[in-house]
Amino acid sequence: MKVVIFAGGLGTRLTEETEVRPKPMVEIGGKPIVWHIMKIYSHYGYNDFIICLGYKGYVIKEYFTNYFLHNSDIRIDLSDNKMEILGTRSDNFRVTMVDTGPYTKTAGRLKQVQKYIGNEEFMLTYGDGLSDVDIPALVAFHKASGKTATVTAVSISSRFGGLEINGNNLVEEFREKAKDESKWVNGGFFVLNPSVFDYLPENANEVMWEDEPLEKLAADRQLAAFRHTGFWKPMDALRDKIELEELWKSNMAKWKKWE
Repeated sequence: MKVVIFAGGLGTRLTEETEVRPKPMVEIGGKPIVWHIMKIYSHYGYNDFIICLGYKGYVIKEYFTNYFLHNSDIRIDLSDNKMEILGTRSDNFRVTMVDTGPYTKTAGRLKQVQKYIGNEEFMLTYGDGLSDVDIPALVAFHKASGKTATVTAVSISSRFGGLEINGNNLVEEFREKAKDESKWVNGGFFVLNPSVFDYLPENANEVMWEDEPLEKLAADRQLAAFRHTGFWKPMDALRDKIELEELWKSNMAKWKKWE
C-alpha cells in the first residue's frame, strides 16, 4: 500500500524556518520531519511513498537524490576521483516525488498523483504531523468499516478541522475549522479507497481536500473515524518545532517506534 504525503504548502506560520526550505524539511533531531513520518510508516512495512511537492520542492528532491550518500560512510581518492562506499545506514524507501505546483491546494495535489497510485487502497497524511498511531490497526479498521475513507481522529484543541462522530465511528459532519465544543479533530493519517477520487473535481487545483471532498464524504456516510488517544503533534509554528526537538533530545519522542 502506497503512502501519499502532502509536502507542498508555504509554511507561512513557520517563516523562521521555511524561508529557505519547505516545512517538511525542517529538522527534528537532525532529520527532516518528513523523514520521521516516513520512518513511522516504514516501521510497519510501508515503504512506498509519493510526495506531493510544491513550495521549494527541489530541496526535497535534492535530499532524496543524495540520500544514499548522506547516510553512508565513503572514501574518495582525489587523485583519480574514485569513490568507495564503506558502509551505509540508508533506508528501504521507494520515493516518488511529484511537482504539483507551488500554489495548488491539497485536493489538487492529491488529484495530480492519482496516476501514480493506481486502482488500489492507499494512505495519505500531512508532511508536518507526528503521531504514535497504530498503523496496522488503522488499516484493519478501515477495511472492516467498508467505507471509502478513514480519518484518524484525535482529541486536541479546536484550531483544527472538527469531526462529529456517531456511535458507529462514522463522521456525521466534517468542519474545516472546529467549533470550541468539538472534541475530535482531523489528525491526518488517512486510509482511502481509490473511489475517493470520485469526490475530487477534474480540475481540483483550487479545492482544499479538507473542504468539499471530506465534507461530501461525511454527508454520504463514507468517512469513518479511527479514534486515536495517544500522541499526536503537528508542527504549525516555531514553538511546536522546539517542543518536538525537546522530546527527541530527552528520549521522549513517542512517535519513534523504530530502532
